[in-house]
Amino acid sequence: MATERTFSIIKPDATERNLTGKINAMIEEAGLRIVAQRRIQMTDAQAKRFYDVHAERPFYGELVEFMTSAPVVVQVLEGENAVAKYREVMGATNPAEAAEGTIRKECALSIGENSVHGSDSLENAKLEIGQFFSEADIAG
Repeated sequence: MATERTFSIIKPDATERNLTGKINAMIEEAGLRIVAQRRIQMTDAQAKRFYDVHAERPFYGELVEFMTSAPVVVQVLEGENAVAKYREVMGATNPAEAAEGTIRKECALSIGENSVHGSDSLENAKLEIGQFFSEADIAG
């Protein structure tokens, strides 16, 4: 098994309801370590760049508006098979379909307000981490 890093965002619906600590506890209980964390107000430009893959989708504008509506917490997580492990901990995008004990089952309000984002591959994790953190931020 390989130690990996993955990227996480605790989204506006969760930060507005003061769920950052609860979500962090769930991440840590799953055996992942938070190696970098920062609370930011995502700018329109940051949100558009981050979600550029969805630019042609009908929900893109709404997604950008949502992600800039309140502060988010961006994180670098580390652990054995971190990408897959965090996706498991997050649960299904639709909280109604998410497994018991997952972040989305416990915290999400809807498919759109699903509380967290996690990278879907190692390659995307590296790209996403690089948008919000420097190597110095996560060294050590």
